[in-house]
Order: sequence, then C-alpha cells, then structure tokens
Amino acid sequence: MRDRASYDFALVSVAAALDVQDGQITDARIALGGVGTKPWKATEAERVLIGSPANASTYEAAALATIHDAKPQQYNHFKVELLRRTLVQAFFQVTEGEQ
Repeated sequence: MRDRASYDFALVSVAAALDVQDGQITDARIALGGVGTKPWKATEAERVLIGSPANASTYEAAALATIHDAKPQQYNHFKVELLRRTLVQAFFQVTEGEQ
C-alpha cells in the first residue's frame, strides 16, 4: 500500500492468504513489511483469524491484535494506523467473493 504514487517503496506492505470454507477462516498466512527492520510473520493476526467468521469484525480484531504491542519510533508512529487499515483492506481483498 502506498498513499502516494510517487514513492519508490511501500511504507507498509501486507502479504495475506486466507482459506475460507463456508464463511469461516480455516487457515491464514500473513507477512508484514515496511514497518520494521525486516519483514515478519503476523502470528497474532493469524491466531485471531483462524476459526473465526470472515467478516469486518474479525478483520478489525486481527489488525488490532497485530498493532497492540507496536513500539513506533519518533518519525514513524503514523505507520501503526496505516498498518491497521492496510491489514483490514488486505483481508477484504483476499476474501472478496467468499462471503
């Protein structure tokens, strides 16, 4: 996700794959980039998603679980909210047509 097309790199990136069966998330794989010194797996979000319904409330809960312990630095605190919104949008995109 980029909020301006002029950037050469993403401020926040999310790679997400959700397996949805009958409206329930049966598996989730999520990796994050651009918000730390290296990419990392969003295990907190995966735990919230697996076994839950594929809906906005679940997506928001997973995003909030991911940013709960975020420790932004002086000039990048805006990335916490950007990551939350990007995660929710990514979950909707990968489950489009599944609900």
